[in-house]
Amino acid sequence: MRPQHLLTSAAIVATQTPALPVGAFSSSTPSVVMPRRAGGRPSRSRTSGVGDRRSSSRLSWTCDQEALSELELLIHDLMEVNGPQFAPSPGRSAPSSKSLSEAESAHGMPWTTTVGRTEEVDPLLYMPFWEWQLDYMKSSLTNLHPIQCSTTSGVDVSFNENKEKRARIVNHCYASDEYRKIRMTYYDAGDAVQVFNSVWYPDAKYNLPVLGIDLLSFNRKRYLAIVDFQPIHPEEGSHASTYEHILRPIKDKYDNLKGKMSSKFYDETQFFSREMLFARFEDGEVVGRDLLPAFKSYVETHVGLVRETTPATDTRATRHVLDRQTAYDTYSADRDPAAGLFAAMFGKEWAEDFIYDFLFSLSERKEGGLNLSPPTFGGPPPPNGKPVAAHQQRAGAPSLATSNVKKDASETMVVQRL
Repeated sequence: MRPQHLLTSAAIVATQTPALPVGAFSSSTPSVVMPRRAGGRPSRSRTSGVGDRRSSSRLSWTCDQEALSELELLIHDLMEVNGPQFAPSPGRSAPSSKSLSEAESAHGMPWTTTVGRTEEVDPLLYMPFWEWQLDYMKSSLTNLHPIQCSTTSGVDVSFNENKEKRARIVNHCYASDEYRKIRMTYYDAGDAVQVFNSVWYPDAKYNLPVLGIDLLSFNRKRYLAIVDFQPIHPEEGSHASTYEHILRPIKDKYDNLKGKMSSKFYDETQFFSREMLFARFEDGEVVGRDLLPAFKSYVETHVGLVRETTPATDTRATRHVLDRQTAYDTYSADRDPAAGLFAAMFGKEWAEDFIYDFLFSLSERKEGGLNLSPPTFGGPPPPNGKPVAAHQQRAGAPSLATSNVKKDASETMVVQRL
């Protein structure tokens, strides 16, 4: 609420509360409350101040003080009842002008049909994940509200489409008291590629991991998935012990989600936990049977962890957390293997702004821009057991794990941070 509206609102609320004592703001001795001096009571100007009226003035002073205290309580209540108050917090983006209902239905979401080619009854494979997550956010987070989906130059990146290649992307961004940013991305190119990606950044007052989610399907034959409490500190050690033990029982339920990440593109020891859900599989039944319930459990557990954590009040502590989230964003932006896809589909300039200013909005831009060469993704050993040729392992050369993926850009997207 704007300060200039407080007194008007206070007057309105005052009419709806029990009457204040007679003489609360005035007495038989007219008195004017002057501006408060630093560290002292309000100074007062009396129209008369004879000695025989001192006791009356003291009574008036006591009543005035009680009335002012009552008014302070009324203003405090107004600050709570007049909508969510977005307290200053480092790293937060400006709220969107859209309402929550307008934001969640933007660009026709949730989609029910694909713009790509399909032979599936339910072509939008990961839309149930999107819908469940948004419903859970609305029911579980405090003061959930949309924030702007735009770059620093003001370009709206909430939606883009390549009609010729039959692909589209939609992005939503939200914040709450618990999370400074929750971004959601859905990429639809029919059966060729389906992607759901989301990252949850806790408010900087919580020294906690980032929740990262990447789910991909290629031609409905190859699937990649990662869900993780991604540590933000370089030496997680004892810090990780505060949450990894609560993830282990969930992970133990799903043998199909216990894969190991390749180290050819990302360093598994940086920004990844030992209890991440990771999977490469070819059986589409795994998505609904194992991945969906495991995803739900990890999201619920992360929100529970935030709620149980005592927020920091030291600005140095919150600044340090934000610095580590910045390091996470910079690391991820520089290694985003989807950069080539975005550039091919929507143009290089849009791709760079999208990655640096939206996906990883705290990141520091790399000199020379993004590396748009096809990345090395690693993967399982080749069928013949022979090592991959050295020339294939240099930066920008595709590995055998991706050699069977079609060259069309919409079919070469590989999960972020894999």
